[in-house]
Amino acid sequence: MKFEKSMTTTLRRYSALCCLLLASGNVWAQTIPVETSSNAVVLQADANKNLSVIYFGKKLGNAAEYEQIPATYKQTSDYTNQLNSAYTTSGSRNLMEPAITVTHADGNNSLDLKYVSHNLNKIDANVSLLTVVLKDPVYDFTVTLYYKTFFKEDVVEQWSVIKHKEKGNVLLQKYASANLHLKAGNGFWLTQYHGDWAKEMQPEESKITHGIKTLDTKLGTRTNLFMPSVFMVSLDKPATEDEGTVLYGSLEYSGNFKTDLELDYQNNLRIISGINNYASAYTLKPNEEFETPAFLYTLSSTGKGTASRNMHTWARNYKLLDGKGNRLTLLNNWEATYFDFNETKLFELLKDTKKLGVDLFLLDDGWFANKYPRNGDVAGLGDWEENKTKLPNGISSLVKEAKNNEVKFGIWIEPEMVNPKSQLYEKHPDWVVKQDKREEYYFRNQLVLDLSNPKVQDFVFGVVDDLFTKNPELAYIKWDCNAVIYNAHSSYLKNQNHFYIEYMRGLYKVLEKIRAKYPTVPMMLCSGGGGRVDYAALKYFTEFWPSDNTDPLERIFMQWEYSYFYPAISSSNHVTDWGKQPIKYRTDVAMMGKLGFDIVVSHLKENDLKYVQGAINTYNTLKPIIWQGDQYRLASPREGSVASILYLNDSKSNGVIFNYLVNNRYDESSKFPIKLKGLDAAKKYQIKEVNLYPGTNSSIDATKTYTGDFLMKIGFNPQISSGRTSVILQIDEIK
Repeated sequence: MKFEKSMTTTLRRYSALCCLLLASGNVWAQTIPVETSSNAVVLQADANKNLSVIYFGKKLGNAAEYEQIPATYKQTSDYTNQLNSAYTTSGSRNLMEPAITVTHADGNNSLDLKYVSHNLNKIDANVSLLTVVLKDPVYDFTVTLYYKTFFKEDVVEQWSVIKHKEKGNVLLQKYASANLHLKAGNGFWLTQYHGDWAKEMQPEESKITHGIKTLDTKLGTRTNLFMPSVFMVSLDKPATEDEGTVLYGSLEYSGNFKTDLELDYQNNLRIISGINNYASAYTLKPNEEFETPAFLYTLSSTGKGTASRNMHTWARNYKLLDGKGNRLTLLNNWEATYFDFNETKLFELLKDTKKLGVDLFLLDDGWFANKYPRNGDVAGLGDWEENKTKLPNGISSLVKEAKNNEVKFGIWIEPEMVNPKSQLYEKHPDWVVKQDKREEYYFRNQLVLDLSNPKVQDFVFGVVDDLFTKNPELAYIKWDCNAVIYNAHSSYLKNQNHFYIEYMRGLYKVLEKIRAKYPTVPMMLCSGGGGRVDYAALKYFTEFWPSDNTDPLERIFMQWEYSYFYPAISSSNHVTDWGKQPIKYRTDVAMMGKLGFDIVVSHLKENDLKYVQGAINTYNTLKPIIWQGDQYRLASPREGSVASILYLNDSKSNGVIFNYLVNNRYDESSKFPIKLKGLDAAKKYQIKEVNLYPGTNSSIDATKTYTGDFLMKIGFNPQISSGRTSVILQIDEIK
């Protein structure tokens, strides 16, 4: 009730403000606050109907005072007034980087967008949608800006819809989703990410200098491989976990993206983000609507931790498929067999699945193709019939055997791709993305299918649909995507400038169709690791695969960085034989998300097996807190020898703390207490160690009682050392 009253009050203030401004002498001055629980983006249309962003920061208690903001900044010229346009055009008065560039039907390259109207729609108690219509006074060309706010989470999704009624086609040269403006007295710091296969999510932080910094990709598929679309911008000073003002941003798009960060001559930062217009000038027909993907952002004035918790809550509630639901713990055969398996081997692995105590067995790559058997990554991709030598009785026999072992069965596919050595390629060379006049160039011995072609879309949907039609009890899909696009060309499309856009539209059409027919089946979003991780894709997938690098020490660093933007429930973490750490360390690291195994169970030593079986039981009791709790980063692996992360439930009564030694040099340990966060200072807590290896005893005294105040100000030492490299602590309120 308190929250609903707050939302109602905000909307009433907003309506009153609009009425006040309309009644004032400046009839056309419109101030439009886009408010969340803590923040506000404030738009204003001046007497000439130019729409600007006049403020972005902590919201004011009195909404009427937003009107006074422009007077607090010294404006020196009409040119200066164009710096903070809400959606910057080109070819008219703006001389900075534009959000939109067009060539009209008559060949003119200028665009000037004026405010026409706005409407605020309250979708529910927490979500509102503001639409602002802008129109060129000379050409019949309209852009509608959308601001979808999630009040409690301080999250905004922003996008645009472009439309015209000119006498002929208009060429869209650039078409951004959002155009933000930030002011800071002491500059801005950018945290961006780079990577490669097995080296995902490597952070870099630098001060933003004058000019334009561009984050982008042109890979077509697997677009996050070298540069993810997520980023942070700190204002005035680099933000820390608990201090400083920081913006998180990301484009909700799985294709080529581009984000420009421009520091202008007045030291204001302009952020323009959208689909990458590289090789993608779009021909817009009269009355056709071009809708851009959403740009997602949240602003925190209390550090990175608050921003990430806001993002996590928003994702679980509104974006991630089944974000509040359950997940299946699985055993994968990949590192146990690679391509070398048959029905007999898989039957034994199904027995191991039950023995281990997990929910599901996942059959990975290598189960298909006959003319060109999939015995390696050089052939068979695209021929999705069961290999008769390996599986003489088909997938159905495996599904049945899984049921006999009281576990579920899942399967790997890579339906967007094709090996040149395949029947599909021989039959449909026109379905493949390639330049016919140029030599084929392969990424992992494969090419990409042309999803702009409706026939290819039907084929890819059919790969999934046929599996479920023949095997209704199939319980899980791992969807891989291992190649990028070379020699981009579609034999289907007449306009090749539309290729990259139509490919993504085709992919989303397929995923929409799959989810319409199979809405609840869990699917992992995999792309040779984290090559395709974004919130547009995660509408269709229950989880993503962060990296093929499963070395637990490396994963601590990767999972730490991913966790700024994605909640633990979305991260698939598998225990494998990568790395030199003991089984306990490997398992403890994988428990910070959706747990899975990719090991040879029969090779485990007796105590290792006992430990893993017990760890799965422990995980089953803790996973509701890990998946749905608030995450607090306590000790960074990049700043010391120990990494520590706390997950805490909403009532602050129960939590779990993961602690790891990340530096194995001599005498490295947790020499000092680690201060906890997020607890109720007045509550009393006990801390006990869980997930112990068989035959070991904990050095933690579980009988002691601490107040939340003590644990947050003084801290707790997990007693990490070279002999205790991984410690999981359970914290419980004592009533």
